[in-house]
Amino acid sequence: MDLVLEAADRHLLTPYVYPAGWPEGEPCRQLLSLFVITNLGALALYLLFGTLSYYFIFDHELKKHPQFLENQVSREIAYALRSLPWISVPTVALFFAEVRGYSKLYDNIEDSPYGWSGVFLSMLSFLFFTDMGIYWIHRGLHHKLFYKRFHKPHHLWKIATPFASHAFHPVDGFMQSLPYHVYPFLFPLHKVTYLGLYIFVNVWTISIHDGDYRVPRLLRHVINGSAHHTDHHLYFDYNYGQYFTLWDKIGGSYKSPTSFEGKGPHDYLRKLREK
Repeated sequence: MDLVLEAADRHLLTPYVYPAGWPEGEPCRQLLSLFVITNLGALALYLLFGTLSYYFIFDHELKKHPQFLENQVSREIAYALRSLPWISVPTVALFFAEVRGYSKLYDNIEDSPYGWSGVFLSMLSFLFFTDMGIYWIHRGLHHKLFYKRFHKPHHLWKIATPFASHAFHPVDGFMQSLPYHVYPFLFPLHKVTYLGLYIFVNVWTISIHDGDYRVPRLLRHVINGSAHHTDHHLYFDYNYGQYFTLWDKIGGSYKSPTSFEGKGPHDYLRKLREK
């Protein structure tokens, strides 16, 4: 995040926003800047990619499903917009620790002990580490001690749209993002790679709520896509994973998506039309 902060300072904050005597490295200034940047960035990613997905990928026929709520899209957006600022508070604390040099993020490829291969391997390990972390956190949020208070609001959307992707209770949203932020404190990671992965995970979160169930046949039971996550919203106790089905299979919570078996939401609508 320090790359984004440095760019913001150089092009906007130092010349146009902050008093000339307020040093760029002063902690209070960094915290304030990170809070604004984090909120604007999260809002931009959510609204931009959510809107593109909603208008160009999401099948609007799903809005005719009986479990699609009245005014659902506006309610999803409103819930997300209320939650994002609160989610950003602990997130900014972790970004601040990164900026102050407590993480293992590095600037140059030469700083990687394995060069470009190290960068590539770190991308894979990031995906598998965060997938594992999110699986167990997500599954834990389904426990009766936490579900009603923190995770139930996200399950209000049985037939989700891309705008449901960030419509979480703030505690739920932050907890499920925690593995992304913990990773660079445990393992070396290139800073630009981290920014790219951060954007990717936000887009992926939108994509698994987009109602587009198409996955290459060979990967249907490997990739945790929209079909798997739709069944998670519908049937509750299955498919907790983020990218892959690995941990659901290990944890005994894997369910073959109903849409792959001719029993999904689109099939239900088709049968309604035929009656």
